[in-house]
Amino acid sequence: MPECQNCGSFVTEAYVRVFTPADVDAPRVCPDCEDLIRDGAEIRKARSSRGG
Repeated sequence: MPECQNCGSFVTEAYVRVFTPADVDAPRVCPDCEDLIRDGAEIRKARSSRGG
């Protein structure tokens, strides 16, 4: 099962297929990450709380 590299949360195969490059098996950040977010092709620190 794929896991987020940042927080270790489970992510679906569909999420991995859509949000990671072809040669990467696990996303660098996922919707459960409270401290990081995707910003285009980059990952950055969240500027505010994600409502978690």
